Amino acid sequence: MAIENSELRELIRKAALLNAVQHDGKAQAGAIVGRIVGEKPELKTRVKELSALISAVVAEVNGLSLQEQKQIVEEKWPETLKKEKVEEKRLPALPNTEKYAQVVTRFSPNPDCVLHLGSARAIILSHEYARIYKGKFVLRFEDTDPKAKKPSLEFYDFIRADLAWLGCKIDEEYIQSDRMPVYYEYTERLLREGNAYVCVCQPEQFRKQALASQPCDCRGLPAAEHLDRWRRMLEGGYVEGEAVVRVKTDLAHPNPAVRDWPALRVIDTDRYPHPRVGNKYRVWPLYNLAAGLDDHLLGITHIIRGKEHLTNMVRQEFMYKHLGWDYPEAIHYGRLKITGAFLSKSKIVQGIRDGSYTGWDDPRLATFAALRKRGITPEAIKKMIVDVGPKTADVTLSWDNLYAYNRKILDSQSSRYFFVAAPIELKVKGLPKAFTAKLPLHPEQPERGFREYAVAPVGEDKAAIFWIAKKDAASAETGKIIRLMELFNVKIEQAKLYSVEAAFESESYDEARKAKAQLIHWIPVDGDVPCNVVMPDATVIEGIAESACERLKPNTVIQFERFGFVRVNDVTPKLTAYYAHK
Repeated sequence: MAIENSELRELIRKAALLNAVQHDGKAQAGAIVGRIVGEKPELKTRVKELSALISAVVAEVNGLSLQEQKQIVEEKWPETLKKEKVEEKRLPALPNTEKYAQVVTRFSPNPDCVLHLGSARAIILSHEYARIYKGKFVLRFEDTDPKAKKPSLEFYDFIRADLAWLGCKIDEEYIQSDRMPVYYEYTERLLREGNAYVCVCQPEQFRKQALASQPCDCRGLPAAEHLDRWRRMLEGGYVEGEAVVRVKTDLAHPNPAVRDWPALRVIDTDRYPHPRVGNKYRVWPLYNLAAGLDDHLLGITHIIRGKEHLTNMVRQEFMYKHLGWDYPEAIHYGRLKITGAFLSKSKIVQGIRDGSYTGWDDPRLATFAALRKRGITPEAIKKMIVDVGPKTADVTLSWDNLYAYNRKILDSQSSRYFFVAAPIELKVKGLPKAFTAKLPLHPEQPERGFREYAVAPVGEDKAAIFWIAKKDAASAETGKIIRLMELFNVKIEQAKLYSVEAAFESESYDEARKAKAQLIHWIPVDGDVPCNVVMPDATVIEGIAESACERLKPNTVIQFERFGFVRVNDVTPKLTAYYAHK
């Protein structure tokens, strides 16, 4: 017996379609082999032949759009589409919340660039935990490095706008460059109580002694001498690089990076003025002093950040002990790598400056501005981050992961339209009557309505002319039957380089299915509008969209059937859309 027969092929096709509908339109051959063998145990000894047949059927099924797959399943096996209720993934509980009257979390960006996907985990986890515990979410701008980090005024507002777009409401906002007197006050206290000192050693000499667990010459001087040096730092008595305030730690600590860590340094703000306070200050706190003090003084109860900050926590704990404070709860999650996402802030800024990118929303970037322009929803980003959670293990995701979350959101929201890339003329002769195509705006939501197009026979040959995509025309072989979606079936008579001629074959969808006809989209020649789609690599696909798209408003996300989800950017003078994903 030949392994392929109509009954077996239909069984495989059903399994492939169901698998495809469950996996965003892409069936997995491996999952189907086990299912078929389970139903047909006699095929266990012929798995190699069975796998070849399954692969062929899966390729056919995956060539259909998700909408087409769902339509077939709904028609033939509607009972299989009953969706099981899946409990939403929840974040694990925060530790020791009972110790605090109110949970307070924070997000602390440096305003030296716009936010991007790499910032999403810190933002969303901190915000979601604050909301779960009915606490506060604090935005704190860490802008105390006018030389290396180079904060810029435009980014303060960009960051606020990005947080608003993500739906992360800020309860309190602080800017560290406004809090310099606070940092000076506590620095003087640390110096006065002998828990910090002003070091004027050469950096290489200090490093050598620290590695040997030996104190530098400055460490043992009396507090009065360090207070004098501190005043000299403030008054301009030291130039950049000559003096640094260090917090005392255990010189025998196993991690040399913890030993007497630097807390404040001199920056030549005549040369590197701060965008908000100019050259008002010359002594600026480093991260561990400013962030460490603020986490206590602003009442932060739970710090949620990457595990690369574990050493910073150890450093700050020494300062907390000097000041008699308890360290907040700290949750350190593992690294989150997103393959294919460009997340280097310095390279993004450089690319904007040299014209490599068109702006912060260039589609090649993973900035929130770029994702927003492409039609990626904040809900999808939030769901992905919540599902990953604050686990300590490193996690690698891809664009496809984000697209899968976004697709589930957009699929029910987005109206459907036709877009024809690189259009080729299709002439269909022999129409027996006039047809009216009623194309649903959404296949599962008839209440949304339809787009209607009248197709009438014209001339002696009773013909109608359409635009079809060049890639569909390329597969139009003589004698082949294709179906114009939601319209009728045609038989190819002649395929030329720039046009295709066909004859009307039949109207029934069942006949198209029996003939294994390819389903293609189309646009009547008198119902089109020019359309450009900007792709994620910034290339532009030129084509035409159906005329109903002229009524769309900018920022609307739609689905171009058999092409992908796009966000409408402009409607005039021509339709311009940005591609999101399949």
